[in-house]
Amino acid sequence: MAVQIGFVVGTFVSGLLNLPDIIPSRKLFAIAAILGAISNAAFALLADGLIVGIAFRLLTGLFLAGVYPPGMKLATTWTVRNRGLAVGLVVGALTIGSASPHLVRSLVDFEWPQVVLVSSALAALGGAIVFFFVEEGPFTTRGAKFDPRFLQRMFTDRSLRLANLGYLGHMWELYAMWTWIPVFLNELLTDRGQSVTAASVLAFSIIAVGGASCVAAGLVADRYGRTATTSALMALSGGSAIAAIFFTSATLWLLLPVLFLWGATIVADSAQFSAAISELSPPEYVGSALTIQTSLGFLLTLGSIQLVPVIVDFAGWPGAFALLAVGPALGIVAMLSLRRLPESLALASGHR
Repeated sequence: MAVQIGFVVGTFVSGLLNLPDIIPSRKLFAIAAILGAISNAAFALLADGLIVGIAFRLLTGLFLAGVYPPGMKLATTWTVRNRGLAVGLVVGALTIGSASPHLVRSLVDFEWPQVVLVSSALAALGGAIVFFFVEEGPFTTRGAKFDPRFLQRMFTDRSLRLANLGYLGHMWELYAMWTWIPVFLNELLTDRGQSVTAASVLAFSIIAVGGASCVAAGLVADRYGRTATTSALMALSGGSAIAAIFFTSATLWLLLPVLFLWGATIVADSAQFSAAISELSPPEYVGSALTIQTSLGFLLTLGSIQLVPVIVDFAGWPGAFALLAVGPALGIVAMLSLRRLPESLALASGHR
């Protein structure tokens, strides 16, 4: 949870100060990625107690605030017509990266500090790649002036508010599922005599499959509309959560297709909420808008991630899956409401 809190604080302060629109995205991304890698590695090497460990996790989340939103902004500078695809590629990469520690754990019998160190090395490599090989595209806007009033606009503009509410419904489900599905699989497989390694492989696969679906959803949303695509995907992911309730005790051959569908659809719409925010916001404040959006989303995950084990203790995993399905249901309402507004014509070149 300390990582989430650090990310929320970092994105909120960054968005309030308009840092993503004042500092070049390439530099902000690279510096934050390398600092995050250092704090992450320090957690594995130096944390000798709870207080020190929490401090390093907070720092890691804080620095991640300079990676994710600027990365999405960089993608938006390269295209207008195919913006959903561009941001989908970034979020797809994030999805596979989020799953990769489970792959590292399944390929090599590492202890957790070694897994964290491998992740840190990859994060530093990512920062170096962006710094040396990535440039901002032709649709870059001039640096914005500091304007704290822009934060108010995120809540008073109805179209931005509805897009953010849709994103919040999506985030309620996403990170809680990503956090706890490996635990569910570990319990399920060990109870059935399977290995921990098998659980790690499945956890990686179920999360990572969303990488490809993010790209596919971008292609669909650019052609058929953001509100339509996000609503359909939330219906599928929420439906998968409900279906999983009835298959937790079933054979793996029945349960796994449900979990893979859930993994594919739960993150596929993520980039489209960000693309929508970039299209509904003033061009000079796109980076700040994306940063505030992610700050709100990760703030919400603090609640859903913590609630899952409480519900599991009270009502088992079926109860937890039902809890997660509430988010996409509310998200659908928000996105269909946005679809009825005239401002929605700004989405996906007029495709709502």
